[in-house]
Amino acid sequence: MFHKLNYKVILQLLGVLLTFNGGLMLLAVGMSWMTQDQATQQLLTAAVSVLLLGLFLLIAFREAQPQIQKREGYLVVSLGWLVMTLTGMLPYLMTDSVPSISHAFFETMSGYTTTGATIFDDIESLPKGLLFWRSITHWIGGMGIIVLTIAILPILGIGGMQLFAAEVPGPNSDKLHPRITDTAKRLWLLYFGYTLAETLLLWFAGMSFFDAINHAMSTLSTGGFSTKNNSIAFWNDQPLIQYIILFFMLVAGTNFVLSYFGFTGNFRKIFKDIEFQYYLWFIGLFTLFVTSVLLLHTTAPGASTTHPQLWGQAESAFRHSLFQVVAIITTTGFVTADFTAWAPLLTLTFFGLMFVGGSAGSTSGGIKVVRHLLMIRSGILEFKRALHPNAILQVRYNNRVVSEGIVQNILGFFILYLLSFIIGTLGFAMMGFDFESSVGVAASSLGNVGPALGVFGPVENYTALPSVGLWWSSFLMLLGRLELFTVLILLTPFFWRKN
Repeated sequence: MFHKLNYKVILQLLGVLLTFNGGLMLLAVGMSWMTQDQATQQLLTAAVSVLLLGLFLLIAFREAQPQIQKREGYLVVSLGWLVMTLTGMLPYLMTDSVPSISHAFFETMSGYTTTGATIFDDIESLPKGLLFWRSITHWIGGMGIIVLTIAILPILGIGGMQLFAAEVPGPNSDKLHPRITDTAKRLWLLYFGYTLAETLLLWFAGMSFFDAINHAMSTLSTGGFSTKNNSIAFWNDQPLIQYIILFFMLVAGTNFVLSYFGFTGNFRKIFKDIEFQYYLWFIGLFTLFVTSVLLLHTTAPGASTTHPQLWGQAESAFRHSLFQVVAIITTTGFVTADFTAWAPLLTLTFFGLMFVGGSAGSTSGGIKVVRHLLMIRSGILEFKRALHPNAILQVRYNNRVVSEGIVQNILGFFILYLLSFIIGTLGFAMMGFDFESSVGVAASSLGNVGPALGVFGPVENYTALPSVGLWWSSFLMLLGRLELFTVLILLTPFFWRKN
C-alpha cells in the first residue's frame, strides 16, 4: 500500500520556488536592458513565463493543508531542483544560445548545483544578460533553493525543519537560532553581505562592475562560472584580484555558522572548531607540496611578467598553487592555470583533492572535511578495539561524543559515494571516453567541482559529451549536490510505501 502524500502542499511549495526563480530572472532582464545586449525581450519572455507558472501554482493550491513530513520534504527538495532547472534553462533556449535542450539542461543544472562545468566555447560572445542569469543560478543554488524558501514559509503557515534536514543532510546540525526560518534569514544575510563585499573589492581592484558582481556570485556559491573564456587566468597579471577571490573562496568553503560566530564576536568557537582547523591544515599542506613541486620541476605560470625573476617565480608558484588547491577543495573550480600540465604527480594530487570537499554547512560540494575526520577517527578506534576489546571507545568531535548512528550514516555515505563514482565512471567509459577522462568527469560531476581531467581538463569544456553524457553528468551533479540520500531515497520502493 502506497503512502498518501500531501501533493497539494508540494505543488504549492514548487510554486514558491518558481516565483523566486522568475523574480530573480527579472534581474537578468534588467542587466540585459542596461547593457543593450539585444536579448532583453527573450529574457523577459522567459521570466514572465516562469513567474506566471509559479503564481498559478500558488493560487491554485493556496488552500493546501500546511502539513509537511519527511517524505514531502525529500520530494520538494529533489523536485524543486528539477523544476528550477527545467524553467531556468528557458533563457538559454529563448536566446538560441545552445544547440539543444540537452545542452541547456546541462548548463542550467551545472549552475544550480554550483558545479561550474560549461558547454560554451566562447563565453565572452554570449549576451551579458544571459551571463548574469548564468551567475544567478550559481548564487541561488549556493546556499540552497530550499533554505531560501523556508525563510518565507511562515507566510504560508508551514514549518521548514523537514526541508532543512533534507537540504543539508550532513552530520553537522548546529543552528544559529532555535527557529529554522530565522536560521535561514541569518544565513542569507551573511551570504548577501559577503557577495556585496567581494563585488566592491573586485571592482576597486580593477575588474569592471559587471565582471565583479558575476565573479562574486560565482565565488560565494563555490560555483566557478566566469565571464571570461580563460576564467581567472584572464587576470594573471593582477595578483590582487586573484588574492581577493582566494579569500572569499576560503570563506565560502567554511561553515557559515562560524561566520556568524565571527560577526557576533565569538572567535573562540571558530578557532576551536576541529573541522575548521583541519580545513586550513589540508589547504596549507597541499599548497606547500604543490608549490614545492612547481618550483622544483616546472616553470611557475606568469613568473617573470611583473616581478624580478626569483621573487616572481616564488610568488607566482605560491599564488597559483594556493589558488588551485583552494578552488578544487572548495569545489569552486575557478582556473588560473592548467594544473594538469604542471606535472603528472600534481595531476594525481588534484584528482584526489576532488574527493575532499569543503566544510559542512558551507556552499561547497564534495564529501566534506568533517566526514573524512570522523571516518579516520572511527578507523583509529577500530585498531584500539582490536587491542582492548572490552574498552568503551567512542568517536568524539569538538569535545562531544558522536553517536553510533551518525558514524554509520557517514560510513553508508562513503560507500554510496564510492559506488556512485564507480558507476558514473563506467557510464562515461561506455560512451567511448578514455580512462583519465572518464574518472575525471565522474569525480568532477559528483563532487560539483567543474574542471576535470583529460578532454575535460581545466582549460577545456564539456562540449565533447554526447547528449546521453550531458544527461548522465547532470544526474551525477544533482546526486552530489543533494548528498546522495535525498535523491536515491526516491528510487527505493519503501519510500513510497505506507510503512
